[in-house]
Parts: sequence; C-alpha cells; structure tokens
Amino acid sequence: MMNELAGSKQQSQVWTIKGLGAEGPFPELKEKLMLFGQFVGDWEMDARYPQPDGTEIKAKGEIHFGWILNGRGVQDVWMGKDQRTGRAIPSGTTIRYYEPKIDAWHSIWISPKQGIVQSFVARKEGEEIVLRGETKEGYSEHWIFSEITPASFRWRAVESRDKERTWTVTEEMHACRSKP
Repeated sequence: MMNELAGSKQQSQVWTIKGLGAEGPFPELKEKLMLFGQFVGDWEMDARYPQPDGTEIKAKGEIHFGWILNGRGVQDVWMGKDQRTGRAIPSGTTIRYYEPKIDAWHSIWISPKQGIVQSFVARKEGEEIVLRGETKEGYSEHWIFSEITPASFRWRAVESRDKERTWTVTEEMHACRSKP
C-alpha cells in the first residue's frame, strides 16, 4: 500500500528544472523561432508503424511542446498510450534550437526507451518542415511535418536504404491539439 501511494504521489507532482522552461520565444528571433514554436502546447495523436511484412501497428499517444532556455529553443515529449491502462508512457524527447549562422534548426531526439540519440538539421521546404539526418544504422532519414494548421499536423519518418533513390515510410502520426 505504501509503495502504491508513493507511486501515485510521484505521478501527480509536476517536476521542472529551474531555468529550463520559458514563457515564450526569444524576442529578437521570434519570427524564425515560430517554425517550431507554432507547435507549443498539447497534442493528441494517432500513429501507424508500417512493418516490413506489410502489416501495421497502430497506436495512440500525446505530444507536449514547450519553450525552453530563455525562449531560444523548443522541447517536446512524445508519449504512447498503454493499451491496457490508457496511461501515457514517455517515448522520448526532442530538443530543437534555431542556429542563425546556418539559417536552420538543430534537432536532437533522445529516446532511452529505444536506445537512440539522433541529430537532424531542419528547415522549412515549401509547406513542410523537413528534418534531415540518419538512422542509427547510417541510412538517410527525414522526419517531416506537413499539412500544418493551428489545430493539426501530420508527421512522418521516411528512410532510404539506396542512397536516396527511393524512400519508405517507417512511422506516421496525425496530431490534433488537445481540447483545454
């Protein structure tokens, strides 16, 4: 009973690191920072994970974006829903910041659950935001935000195992802002 009580108490507490969170974008870079700043807030998502055998795994989850480091960056947490309990389980976090010298964003995905740290460089390309990087095996990978509106977006991961001649969707998510 005591462990159960301690566990529920821990889950209800909000933990923050002093100096990490920020109220909004850094004023001098506000326009550039809104590329990812537009996602700040809470989202619900439906995901699909195509498998090599042609089947799909489907899941639900949530994503939470927030301003960090004096408004110079955006951090998010991606969470999957446990199918039995409905509880949100963190999958990983992305830290993104705008680099004026290259007019692009650095984006680092960290997932202890998957044992992955991935770095990307992100830019707006047409109506999409494209993050370019590599899989842990060294293949080209793009993470793409598209169909972006104030209330929804589509996110997908594609990879190429033939030097970018063809691309395969490995993950796809549709997200909608959570209702307050």
